[in-house]
Amino acid sequence: MYQTSRSHQTRNEERAAVGRQFINRSIAVLAAFILYAAPISVAQSQDATANDTAAASSSRLPLPRFVSLKAERANLRVGPGRDFPISWLFTKRGLPMEIIQEFEQWRRVRDSEGSEGWIYYSLLSGERSAIAAPWLSGQDVHIDVRRNNVEEAAVVARLEPGVVMKVENCTGTWCRVDVADRKGFVAQNQLWGVYPDEVF
Repeated sequence: MYQTSRSHQTRNEERAAVGRQFINRSIAVLAAFILYAAPISVAQSQDATANDTAAASSSRLPLPRFVSLKAERANLRVGPGRDFPISWLFTKRGLPMEIIQEFEQWRRVRDSEGSEGWIYYSLLSGERSAIAAPWLSGQDVHIDVRRNNVEEAAVVARLEPGVVMKVENCTGTWCRVDVADRKGFVAQNQLWGVYPDEVF
């Protein structure tokens, strides 16, 4: 009976030793996984951020091109970065802007008065807008909005120079516009915000 008890005790000790080895090995494997997996996750996150930045900084779109202001308020800076002084503050969403240069996430733009500066890319939109003949501002003239894209079409609205409108499409001669929910056609050469022969 004594030998049998010793035999049982020995087997129990062996089982306990094997169990401890299994637990220690599992802990080691888990630690190794955490050690190597964490840097991979960080690297993947950094790669994703870098890819997002690259997508924003290299638009691969033609220059120059027209866009519009997405934000209600947008700072125009003298250089491409937040450390550069603000030269102007735009406070009207939808104003047309002409992008003439890109640097990383910054866009050098020109407004209808010829002023230039840098705006952060996320403050701009690809939606098109235009200003009615800003070069005629201060003169006693008006710009006709017609029902159809022909000179003989009925006039549905008359705009003062400087009025901002949405542009839906252009044929190279006429643009279909939306002015305060009133739609019609304006001669393309009477708008700032589209190129003379542009079609879209």
